[in-house]
Amino acid sequence: MGGGNQDAIKQLQSLMEDVDEQLKNTFQNMHQGYPNEALIRFLKARDWNVTKAHTMLIDCLKWRVENEIDNVLTKPIPADLYKVVRDSYLIGMPGYSKEGLPVIAVGVGLSTYDKASDKYYIQSHIQINEYRDRVILPAATKKHGRYIGTCVKVLDMTGLKFSALNQLRLLTAISTIDDLNYPEKSDTYFIVNAPYIFSACWKVVKPLLQERTRRKIQVLQGCGKEELLKVMDYASLPHFCRKEDSKSSKHNAATNTENCFSFNHVFHQQLYNYIKQQAIIREATSPIRQGSFYVDIPEPDPDDAKIAKTIETEFHKLENQNSFTNSVNGLAVNGH
Repeated sequence: MGGGNQDAIKQLQSLMEDVDEQLKNTFQNMHQGYPNEALIRFLKARDWNVTKAHTMLIDCLKWRVENEIDNVLTKPIPADLYKVVRDSYLIGMPGYSKEGLPVIAVGVGLSTYDKASDKYYIQSHIQINEYRDRVILPAATKKHGRYIGTCVKVLDMTGLKFSALNQLRLLTAISTIDDLNYPEKSDTYFIVNAPYIFSACWKVVKPLLQERTRRKIQVLQGCGKEELLKVMDYASLPHFCRKEDSKSSKHNAATNTENCFSFNHVFHQQLYNYIKQQAIIREATSPIRQGSFYVDIPEPDPDDAKIAKTIETEFHKLENQNSFTNSVNGLAVNGH
């Protein structure tokens, strides 16, 4: 790390000494004993501009305090709701990379986000983030004897359709929460099973991304099995990448224990049981209400808002082209 970067870290350290106790407490909960590494994440997210990184970090800490994020792992979603959230927001953790980084799998194309209220999807997403940062990553760090603060993400585009536009508002909210409050937590994004609709949008969106982000994204051929096995062992490979003829991220693609999206998968069982246990511990000292909690959604970064608008425009363009092609094909078929 260059001397300029070290100076930036020292400047941000100095600025953080002046924050109030509430913000210091939530910062400790966030960095889990690695404050410098947390500062570096925010500096990277703002291209090492100390003033911008400081503003971003303070806004993040205020968001955490105002929305009681430190307590989110003591607020279980009722089991019946949690199961339908898992069925419609496909995310899980099948294992670790060869370097010890958690592998997070997301079924982008087949997630419908239509079985529960938006607030439950947002609550579940934040709980997974906090469980990753407070439990999974510290355990990986301890196991390997070196700091591990990022994960590898495998994004399955199987089933991506024009109807995904219906969920763009919720997805933008989740993305904004991640960008502003959990920056630089992903080392690499592997995109697999990409249909034409993704490829067409990617051509338009890619130039809008920051170079730092573009370098992290790798679009793999097919299910990406061969490339991913260079990064992780077979046991950590997401179920939708295990066969070249894999067609689905849904639960029929694997048994419930193999399918990392399933409520019955070991990751989700451990996560849900951890939250229930934390709720019991907290209940013993201060009664809490089970269920959802409301989170203020920060205003998206202008660049991110532009990307979301570009995706929406491109989807509409492709949808119109598809409708026109279907109409022409229909005329051709009917008229022979």
